[in-house]
Amino acid sequence: MEHPPQTSQTSLQRKKWSIKEDVVLISAWLNTSKDAIMSTDQKAGAFWKRIVDYVNASPVLSGAVPREWSQCKQRWGRINEQVCKFVGCYEAAVREQASGQNENDVMKAAHDIFFNDLGIKFTLEHCWRELRFDQKWKSLGVPKEGPKRKVRKLQRWWLRRKVRRFGLLVSRLAKQPNARGKGYDEIHSMLAVKKEIQQQKVLERLLAKDPTHLSAKEITLIDKLISEMI
Repeated sequence: MEHPPQTSQTSLQRKKWSIKEDVVLISAWLNTSKDAIMSTDQKAGAFWKRIVDYVNASPVLSGAVPREWSQCKQRWGRINEQVCKFVGCYEAAVREQASGQNENDVMKAAHDIFFNDLGIKFTLEHCWRELRFDQKWKSLGVPKEGPKRKVRKLQRWWLRRKVRRFGLLVSRLAKQPNARGKGYDEIHSMLAVKKEIQQQKVLERLLAKDPTHLSAKEITLIDKLISEMI
């Protein structure tokens, strides 16, 4: 694999990435990755050289200290990873959106889910807003044409999160045995979550099957389970 020339360790010790730099880097990655002129098997070195040249030539960053290709690659890796995870959190927040809640409420819930699941704050919302409507980072919602790999990925993530929430509810109830009124509400919540987990396990098993081997009854059940989740 070809790489651009290496630079000294000192030159890599640059300031933190600004929002402007992140936006330009995202634009550079999107434009370079979708360039029809570039071969799909383009070497990594040439790919990242084009990106770093795009970033450093941007008039938006006029006067800024130039970035190295390795810095761009490392920063993009972090942006891509965290934005992909936040997409799932945002989708979960939308699914759980209560009547009367607005977009700000959904965003707050998405940030809370991200923090609860990963233990860190999501600080790249500006990157998510740049990428959210691109094909790769679009909503992981269920496509109309039926089960797909992306749907299965979402269901696995959703199942893990529900199991985690179920455990937290059990733990909280165990610490509040005398809180009867609140305890009953929690029990009902747990039962609802448990039922949903069981449904998703069934859905997981069905989605794992070869679609061409599904019976009409199984296809109907898949549609029913997915519609209930939406």
